[in-house]
Amino acid sequence: MRLTVGQVHRHVLALSSSRSCFVLGDHLPFRMLTMPQAVRFQQTACHGTETVEDKSGPLTLASLQVQNKVEYGKKERATRPGGPKPSSRASVLNVKPKVSSFNAKPVKTASLKSAVVKKTLKIDESLFSAKSFEELGLPPLLIDRLNKEGLTAPTEVQSAAIPIISQKHDAVIQSYTGSGKTLAYLLPILSEIGPLKRPTEQDSSDKRSGVEAVIVAPSRELGMQIVREVEKILGPNDKRLVQQLVGGANRSRQEEALKKNKPIIVVGTPGRISEISAAGKLQTHSCRFLVLDEVDQLLSFNYREDMHRILEHVGRKSGTSSRDILGPLARRSERQTILVSATIPFSVIRAARSWGHDPVLVRAMSVVPLDSITVPRPVLSQPDANSNSPSNSVNQAAVDSLPPSLEHYYCTSKAQHKVDTLRRCIHALDAQTVIAFMNNTKPLKDVVFKLEARGMKATELHGDLGKLARSTVLKKFKDGEFRVLVTNELSARGLDVPECDLVINLDLPTDSTHYAHRAGRTGRLGRKGTVVTICEETETFVVRKMRKQLAVPIKPCEFTEGKLLVHKEEDVE
Repeated sequence: MRLTVGQVHRHVLALSSSRSCFVLGDHLPFRMLTMPQAVRFQQTACHGTETVEDKSGPLTLASLQVQNKVEYGKKERATRPGGPKPSSRASVLNVKPKVSSFNAKPVKTASLKSAVVKKTLKIDESLFSAKSFEELGLPPLLIDRLNKEGLTAPTEVQSAAIPIISQKHDAVIQSYTGSGKTLAYLLPILSEIGPLKRPTEQDSSDKRSGVEAVIVAPSRELGMQIVREVEKILGPNDKRLVQQLVGGANRSRQEEALKKNKPIIVVGTPGRISEISAAGKLQTHSCRFLVLDEVDQLLSFNYREDMHRILEHVGRKSGTSSRDILGPLARRSERQTILVSATIPFSVIRAARSWGHDPVLVRAMSVVPLDSITVPRPVLSQPDANSNSPSNSVNQAAVDSLPPSLEHYYCTSKAQHKVDTLRRCIHALDAQTVIAFMNNTKPLKDVVFKLEARGMKATELHGDLGKLARSTVLKKFKDGEFRVLVTNELSARGLDVPECDLVINLDLPTDSTHYAHRAGRTGRLGRKGTVVTICEETETFVVRKMRKQLAVPIKPCEFTEGKLLVHKEEDVE
């Protein structure tokens, strides 16, 4: 009987959870194992743990000196010709329980131990209420650029994050949508690299070349927004130092720009960054910063292969193999890993602990070690109604991502009258910059046509538009040429229009998390905003459910005679 890798993996995990023997790492060999081999491996793993002297890292299949398939094949071919067949005791798993794999290479062991030494976490709570960027220790050149752009005072999350990142701590930044998370990690990075960095004694002798920061975003819109933020701070003369690598654009031109401009910061989507890196056109081994923006989205299955390559190559020490026995911590150089999102579910906590060195969780007015955070693990069974259930943790994450200064309403309308209700809503609230969300791409054009027919300037934004067309639409919308932007879930993340004063859900969001991300397009940076959901009578129970999950008052209303009429607040359980 032969077992697949997945079967062995599940069997070993079940055994390890009952015996607490070891934790699987990231080097599970992709081959078939017989039942006797699997049993011997489990027995050796459990009874041989006392021989492993180094306790600083997880015990992986690689640390047990598992031979890879190619090596075993060579040995097998070398012994079979002209000789007897291998005995039944010969195994693909060449486990040596009495020899510590860490003792075989003492130099690398020492480097691993030094790599995982905990850094001292210094928290100055007085900086949480900083009134200027000077108090946060940013270099003078960078502060001058910020002043020219009208940025004089940091937000709460920026006051908490900038000093921690400047101390070279790996960090997870969590704050509500529109709170200034992008600058919270960009400013400390630009303090260390580029023309605005603080002067050091090594500037004259150590001229670092190549990409020094990689910022990964799940969508083209968010990537383009980050690039515009960097360009705005660097100024027109140095904006070539940031390069955008997003899908949907011409790859050859992007590769030419990398070669010509020699950027120090690369911003892009996982697929395009991985693609150009695999082609040898993007060298990131000496990179100092890796930022994963909207990391909860980057952890989805669609990005799995691309994210694996990015994590393996960004900041990897030269001369090390991706199969290095000491694991990813030994391969990493002094790369600093920063994870950013409005929601921090269990998957993000687990990823941060795996990818970073003693990461800290940064929130507005709060900085704590990530190890001190307890997040409920997701379970396969039906979640109950207690406070520790995974669904409740997801709801809490959605609540945390909502901007605090929003008003929430909902009104009912028949499907064929929704566009007219949308128009009356805009007039009643006197909104000048409106984003209307729908779930599908096909109806967008029809909604825009109906609004235009009623004299309201509108445009559509969706994934089928090319990069140039999308950039043009966004620019015109921000400049006020269009009053309404009709879009789908594409823009629920990464669309930064600070002037947006009204978000309308023409279609119901799929869950409370999506509602929170849509709502986050308004009320940015402390501004006031309004969210209106237009639903059919049969869909009102969904709104009530989201109201309960988010713990926010979503008030019933209607629009008559150019005014907003709020009905009596319904009881919330």
